[in-house]
Amino acid sequence: MKKKLTQEQINELLKILKARFERNMPRHKDVKWEKIQAKLEAAPEKLWSLHQMETTEGEPDVVDYNKKTDEYIFFDCSPESPKRRSLCYDYQAWNARKANKPESNTIDTASEMGIELLTEEQYRKLQEVGKFDQKTSSWIQTPSKIRELGGALFCDRRYNTVFTYHNGADSYYAARGFRGSLKV
Repeated sequence: MKKKLTQEQINELLKILKARFERNMPRHKDVKWEKIQAKLEAAPEKLWSLHQMETTEGEPDVVDYNKKTDEYIFFDCSPESPKRRSLCYDYQAWNARKANKPESNTIDTASEMGIELLTEEQYRKLQEVGKFDQKTSSWIQTPSKIRELGGALFCDRRYNTVFTYHNGADSYYAARGFRGSLKV
């Protein structure tokens, strides 16, 4: 797969990201778009990953900034889980299914996109800047002690509360996808 965007795709993506950034200033107080754009233009592989997030309707936006590493952190900010759904948790779970295998799995899909699944902490941080997954749910990074026993974690927002649940890692649902993060 070619992981390079044309100049036209770059220009269009930057236009979309800037407009979303400006519409959602409470997500990133005290952050200037010009600095983010400069970092993005210097990192074409990050632009490609953001393009993947955008084309799967993730609506990526800056939600955090790490002063120590000088990194801006993008999360999928679509109201409902992005259109990368009906995926079991990881390859091991996918491979273990004998029948009705989904198209792929969350971990490999995120890796192919160049992003990481949100952690539970990141998911809760995202929910502080908006209301997400009120009709869907999203797989999150699962601790190895849970995964080794066959489980995986997912989150959603119901009754104005963020919930973390468990499921068999081999399960998949049309209303469950995953949200990613990308450091730039």
